[in-house]
Amino acid sequence: MSSAPWKMVVAPGARPCNHQEMTASRAASAASTAASHSAMAKAMTDPMIRPARPDDAAALAVLGRQTFVDTFADGFGIPYPADDLAAFLDKSFSVETLQTKLAEPGAAWWVADRDGQILGFANTGPNTLPHPDAQPSHAELRRLYIGRDAQGLGLGTKLLKLALEWMEANTDGPMWIGVWSGNEKAQKLYAAYGFEKAGEYDYPVGAWNDREFILRRG
Repeated sequence: MSSAPWKMVVAPGARPCNHQEMTASRAASAASTAASHSAMAKAMTDPMIRPARPDDAAALAVLGRQTFVDTFADGFGIPYPADDLAAFLDKSFSVETLQTKLAEPGAAWWVADRDGQILGFANTGPNTLPHPDAQPSHAELRRLYIGRDAQGLGLGTKLLKLALEWMEANTDGPMWIGVWSGNEKAQKLYAAYGFEKAGEYDYPVGAWNDREFILRRG
């Protein structure tokens, strides 16, 4: 290997750049790249909240299934038997099930959409919770799911506020929410919006039963 210093080769007629010019050029290029990345990042951090559409069913099925596993099986470590969990996921989050639920009379769905990717969703509708004071004409927040990669963007709060506004306008009595008994974070969130514990029930995940709290406002 030669020990001679390398030489800058300049094309005929070209003026060689000095060190300051090269540094300035590199800085300008870096600034341009950083600005481009910043603009892209900003565009990706502004999801749109919109009503769900029938053609969202497949994406909602994937997100719902994965979020349930991430939250309850992996996050909280609920030891669901594999067969029970699989049966529940197949029944609750199939494309066909989501298509039916999206078309359910009296129900409402919203999604957080970023460039065509569904990051989270909220679903409300006629109450289904087993409480003696609850009626089908009351409104229930059935699901509020935010994908793991979209946590911390404030989407849960935005979807919750929108859902509660809809529930207030579409109920003739109290509003209801079912929440897993071990999910203290969710319970505190709903308490901040005026919900109080009104009862408990078993929520089946296959043959397994999750103990759920029934929350009520009004």
